Amino acid sequence: MEGYKKLAGLLVIAVISSSLVFAGKKTLVLVDNWSLRETHSIFFRTLREKGYDLTFKTADDASLALVKYGEFLYDNLILFSPSVEEFGGSVNVEAITSFIDGGGNVLVAASSQVGDTIRELATECGVELDEEKTAVIDHLNYDMADQGKHTLIVAEPKNLLDAPMVVGSKISSPFLFRGVGMVADQENPLVMNVLHASSTAYSFNPDTKIDDYPHAVGKNTLLVAALQARNNARVVFVGSLEFFSDELFTSPVQNAIGKQKFDKSGNEQLSFNLADWVFREKGVLRVGAVKHLKKGESAPPQYYTVFEEVSYSVVIDELKGGKWVPFTAKDVQLEFVRIDPFVRTTLQPKNGKFSTTFKLPDVYGVYQFRVDYNRIGYTHLFSTTQVSVRPLEHTQYERFIYSAFPYYASAFSMMAGVVLFSIVFLHFKDEPKEKKNNISFSSLQKF
Repeated sequence: MEGYKKLAGLLVIAVISSSLVFAGKKTLVLVDNWSLRETHSIFFRTLREKGYDLTFKTADDASLALVKYGEFLYDNLILFSPSVEEFGGSVNVEAITSFIDGGGNVLVAASSQVGDTIRELATECGVELDEEKTAVIDHLNYDMADQGKHTLIVAEPKNLLDAPMVVGSKISSPFLFRGVGMVADQENPLVMNVLHASSTAYSFNPDTKIDDYPHAVGKNTLLVAALQARNNARVVFVGSLEFFSDELFTSPVQNAIGKQKFDKSGNEQLSFNLADWVFREKGVLRVGAVKHLKKGESAPPQYYTVFEEVSYSVVIDELKGGKWVPFTAKDVQLEFVRIDPFVRTTLQPKNGKFSTTFKLPDVYGVYQFRVDYNRIGYTHLFSTTQVSVRPLEHTQYERFIYSAFPYYASAFSMMAGVVLFSIVFLHFKDEPKEKKNNISFSSLQKF
């Protein structure tokens, strides 16, 4: 009996641990055909090894659904079906955008056979894909294995976005790309140009004569684009489905015009760096304990008074390797805001705790301690705490103000003058004058 109890306990622990491993990693993979699992086996196998629960379905499967009973069935979505004209089941462009609005992450791979559905989805995310049967062409930067159309282009690592959190550490090997070009919406500040083509590249149909200005030319031609929505949902568009293939992962790279040869392309390294970022394995921040109090005290007051010294601290954690660790940065700022910031200061980090001390302004009102940290590759971190600042009480004002000394002197001088004048006025007495006898002798004779 005890053996059965132990076995049952082990089964419960196994179920709980497996649920923890796959928490936040349920991923739906939509493909054009089942052969894609073989041609892209390295990419999918590595995702499984990282703990992702992959569910493969064809893009036109009639049972497709992202939502059930008002809840999302998956955390991530991989669209490796560029030629699909219409998704099956309840999945469509509107459903995918709702999935993104709900916090879901999407990885999209296109190709020269891209359909209108994927192009419409890209447009919704601020990226415009070129038309079907077009490809990125570069007559000066193509690989030796190219078949003559110069569509297997070589993209240099220097064309990557300067954001290690998105593209990973420095990659030395060039990338191989065969697919459709993209252009980012310049009015959308959330779109990032992750990898662009060289200045000699352009996007057009390689089998037709160029009689019109290409859709994308030079460095405006994007090979990889990314989007982080305001709700921190992430979307990555790659113009080449072959970019994730085993063939390009393991293929050597040599520019047909250059002489340097690389034994292996940088596709695999960049692909997994992008996958880690888009599925929020890195670059995720969270706010911990927030404290504010008067300098020297241990508990926050009910309200503050102008001119007081205030201490503020906030704990920020970063997700690394599936664990929350203290975040390290030197550019986290605090704003003390009442409509506009009255104080802006840099927080000093120490083991994930960011703190500072500052003097409150001389204007009373309702304020906010606001931390608004927004950096490329990281989730948007926002924390706000509202407090009240009241004016000084009548007993807290200074008794004598140095700048008013001239007025004090004039007042006391007037008082002293009045006292002196009063003393002089009250105690000064004029001497009486003698009366003269003016009676004449003739007037006395009348009597």
